[in-house]
Amino acid sequence: MMKYILPIIFLGMSSVAFSQIKEEKLILNKKREPEVKKIEKKKTSVETIKNYPPEEKSQNPVKYTITDVPAVSDFKTSTIQGQDVTPKFEGTAQNNYLQFGMGNYGKILGDLNISKTLENKLEVGLDAHFLSTLGLKKEYAWDSKQSAATVGAFLNSYGEKGKFNLNAEYGLNNNNYYGIYALDPGDVDLDQRVNQFKVNGYYDFYSNEILNDVRVKSSFLKDHFDAKENQVSILANLSKHGVEVGGSGITLNADLGVGLEAVKSEFAIRDKNSSNFFNTSLTPKVTFRKGDSYLMLGSSFSFLNAKNNNDLLAEQMKNSKTYWFPQAEFQFAAVKEFKFYGGVDGGLKLNTYSDLLQQNPFIVSDQYLKPTETKYHFYVGLRGDIDETLKYDVSAGYGKMRDIMFFKANSIFDNTYTLNRSAYNYANTFSAVYDDGNVSDIKGSLQYFPLENLIVDAEVKFTKFDLKNYDNIYNVPLLNASIGAKYTMLDKKLLLGFKGIFASDRTTNSFAIEGVGSPMMYQSIENTDDKVGGYADLNLSAEYKIHKNFSIFAIGNNLFNSNYQTYKGYKVLGAQILGGVKITF
Repeated sequence: MMKYILPIIFLGMSSVAFSQIKEEKLILNKKREPEVKKIEKKKTSVETIKNYPPEEKSQNPVKYTITDVPAVSDFKTSTIQGQDVTPKFEGTAQNNYLQFGMGNYGKILGDLNISKTLENKLEVGLDAHFLSTLGLKKEYAWDSKQSAATVGAFLNSYGEKGKFNLNAEYGLNNNNYYGIYALDPGDVDLDQRVNQFKVNGYYDFYSNEILNDVRVKSSFLKDHFDAKENQVSILANLSKHGVEVGGSGITLNADLGVGLEAVKSEFAIRDKNSSNFFNTSLTPKVTFRKGDSYLMLGSSFSFLNAKNNNDLLAEQMKNSKTYWFPQAEFQFAAVKEFKFYGGVDGGLKLNTYSDLLQQNPFIVSDQYLKPTETKYHFYVGLRGDIDETLKYDVSAGYGKMRDIMFFKANSIFDNTYTLNRSAYNYANTFSAVYDDGNVSDIKGSLQYFPLENLIVDAEVKFTKFDLKNYDNIYNVPLLNASIGAKYTMLDKKLLLGFKGIFASDRTTNSFAIEGVGSPMMYQSIENTDDKVGGYADLNLSAEYKIHKNFSIFAIGNNLFNSNYQTYKGYKVLGAQILGGVKITF
């Protein structure tokens, strides 16, 4: 009886639902630190063993391909909902399935995945997703409906010396700038559409002798306001692993990462910003390992050539600079239950229009883009595995950064009296701004396996910024956290999921707009210390396999029915219930 009661207790913990919102990508360190939240119930090691036979490696698909699709849609939900918090049942991934669902708010979900293995271990496939909602008709007098769709094709080839992956994907996001709070414009056209085409290639050698792997990524983006962005990156990893150091039992691993990245962004409205970035990076490092203890020493070098231009600049701004960042980490493992670690790292992050849209789809289609530099970030922590039942990781860090990117609200761009404005001209958009400063962070995560068929995970993150010019960082929560559970029962025919998310208040700027004078002009008054409230969000899901090829599922999102805001003016959908069917073949 206890094996049923205990999961129900975990799945009902809505009163203590911690959570994470979509993470603000401001701490731009590049360390490859094992993430406890992703580890499974098995012994793990930091080192990746690659010298296994092709047949065995073919069971471990490339991580960033679109072939490994969970039974519940892994597609990102509409931005009007905040983010997709649907639990993923990785253990029941299928390569061939069709899924369809409908719910309130006019929500429609569709997923398709088809793959086939041909001769010579050549696998080809198709993957497609669709999600739409009619929006908040009772909250807004104007259109807030949204939809998103992706369709992709992929190819996997397993040869004698390595594994090759190629995938191409087209995505269309149809959003609305519906977050109007300072004016009452009535029914207006607030449309914003973003088209993006991606092509990625990856070759991974089975052996880690000299050439380890090569990755090529490219992206082509265009939006409703004729913004264009082209991006390409190439990364090659060279390595020599497993070199014995005398008879001490210490092994040496040597690695060298070589990367090239080019980004060109052009905007056609407002200030008509444009930017060109070309970045070359080198990341050498050596690792000394004995058992689970290790010492890694390295560096990261970046050679950046940047050009910016807009209608406000008298001439094009050019900047060529070389950056150096420290890279070091140690771990002392007295026992597997307690592993003390620490280190320092840093890096250069190119802020692209595509990345900004992922964080905030309501930015205006004219952005001044600058890279963010993490000069250094020190961290210490403790992690461990207690009897393969409880895995945990707790750490604290402090860093110094330049050009920290965050989002500031825009006022109206045209002060003359008219409501016949462009979609982005109602004090309803945001722009990227930058400031130097320090960052302090504390984070923790754990996974708990009380039963064979139950997994409980939780994480919490505290992030504090001390900026040079701004009193507060805008639209970044001080605290966010999550707690979740996954449970299978009835001989794995029933899959249950729970996730609670929590976010603290965020500071933002906002505007009050009023008409004055004759002829009337608009006057804008800025509040630099406004608040966007925090929230708790409860989410449940279930899937029942009626037949080996047929399942029904139900998903409940935001079950507290809170129309909280992701950004000022942008409320999310209330309680949502979606049900559907899934056919596997």
